[in-house]
Amino acid sequence: MNLTSPTQVKSWCIENGFHPNRTLGQNFLIDRNALNAIVDGAGVRSGMKVLEIGPGLGVLTEAMLSRGAAVTAVEKDRRLAERLFDALGTPVGLDVVESDALKLDWDEFLGRGFDLCVSNLPYSVGMRILLDIALHPAAPAASTVLVQREVAERLAAAPGGAERGQAGVWLQLDNEVRILRQVSAACFWPRPEVGSSVVRFNRRRCALTAPQRGWFFDLTRYAFMHRRKQIGGSLRKAEGPLQRDAAEIDAILAEAGIDPAARAEQISNECWQKLASLYAGSRA
Repeated sequence: MNLTSPTQVKSWCIENGFHPNRTLGQNFLIDRNALNAIVDGAGVRSGMKVLEIGPGLGVLTEAMLSRGAAVTAVEKDRRLAERLFDALGTPVGLDVVESDALKLDWDEFLGRGFDLCVSNLPYSVGMRILLDIALHPAAPAASTVLVQREVAERLAAAPGGAERGQAGVWLQLDNEVRILRQVSAACFWPRPEVGSSVVRFNRRRCALTAPQRGWFFDLTRYAFMHRRKQIGGSLRKAEGPLQRDAAEIDAILAEAGIDPAARAEQISNECWQKLASLYAGSRA
């Protein structure tokens, strides 16, 4: 079966009484050029251990196996999980795990030591899965994923734009985020309502200590919950662990190089990290 042939994919679904589930994000990639661009962009090579979330009919899986990679494919849909291994010719390098990725024990799972994560992530829960993987200490050195175009733009957004949000700031803490290419909605079946983008995340060393990372996430979470407010005024009203007196807040913001009139999306990751370090070293 040619998994990039719309006719053959549709015929298999009809013959097997399989109806793609939009809720699960079952939009199958059927474009050979887009497929090659994803695998090329991911840098899949022989001997690599690759994690794939949501393999579906196995189009990405097959392409990566053909390059000599060992693939662990996590599939929630029992019907697809049961057919995947046999449909691809029972390859030695394939491990199919029937499971909901949202319920995986990531400490155990990522402890297997994957080199890459390469996935066409389901639209509905793709962001949650990506955060679970990319923020984990044992995350692969690089991840290349297909996500909705607007999601990709938010994840790669530089400081200043309205599209910059909490998820992008968090992912950019440990990763260089690059959009590799756009993928038309016509490259999938069933055709989704929006286009997609291929995004690559390259892990990089973050200098923050564990306590400082905690402050980074607390501060950014709070700031984006109040993203319409200026950071100075927002922090002055903070309660609990974030609470400081006005003079200390002004001094900390100045040392971090942050304009008190700035809003959350205007602050760079470098300044967020500096702010987190200063909060970690201060006393409420």
